[in-house]
Amino acid sequence: MNILDKIIADKYKEVEEKKSLVPVKLLEKSVYFPGSVVSMKKYVTQPDKSGIIAEFKRKSPSKGMINGAASVETVSIGYMQAEASALSILTDKEYFGGTNEDLKIARKFNFCPILRKDFVVDEYQIIEAKSIGADCILLIAAALEPEKLKSLAYFAKSLGLEVLMEVHDGEELERSLCDGLDLVGVNNRNLKTFEVSLDTSLALVNQIPNSFVKISESGISDPKTLIQLSEAGFDGFLIGENFMKSARPEQAAYNFIKEFKKLKSKESEPSQA
Repeated sequence: MNILDKIIADKYKEVEEKKSLVPVKLLEKSVYFPGSVVSMKKYVTQPDKSGIIAEFKRKSPSKGMINGAASVETVSIGYMQAEASALSILTDKEYFGGTNEDLKIARKFNFCPILRKDFVVDEYQIIEAKSIGADCILLIAAALEPEKLKSLAYFAKSLGLEVLMEVHDGEELERSLCDGLDLVGVNNRNLKTFEVSLDTSLALVNQIPNSFVKISESGISDPKTLIQLSEAGFDGFLIGENFMKSARPEQAAYNFIKEFKKLKSKESEPSQA
């Protein structure tokens, strides 16, 4: 059993437990539940923004603890001041050290799109995402049968949420694409082996229809890479570990985005004849 299979098996158990503790009726009473969402799609593609979805995560299955001391309030506010386009907040506790409370705190202090980063396997989690203030959910093609993924995507749309689908290869992309999605992300990290390669993004970008916002995820540590990915056709970039491994992730994001903007303005300058 690879790590993804193990996470998913544990997630099904966790969801069943939560259902018995916090009924849907209670989730629907949350102050966030009736609210309208902030569009991730819109913010990521805004020309004056960086296109970066900055992620808050304390640990990961491949790296163990990355930054256990980080404050979600300080980091999320700092990310937005650094001109990130959106936030991604890990809410999986077992493998990533996150909680629903992390997302609620990020929501309280920031007006921007927030992706609830978790392993969604059940409609209950989508209702839960809306109840904690998320604007967008993640659906992982490698973890869901195509029909299940589609039905979860349509369910999310019925609640007004946006959907980011994550794929790792052409086969996952082909079998799981549907009009219930808003953004399609290519994860450069293979969730089964944890190897990272940007070639994954570059190989798939043209296979993603232009009707979806295209995101490259994971393994991005150099602002120059963003120029390469932009030129290849990506609209946005999900970056977490590269910021979180720093003692001050918000400062790391600020430096990174500043450098990226500098490179971008150089690119757009007319060449001197």
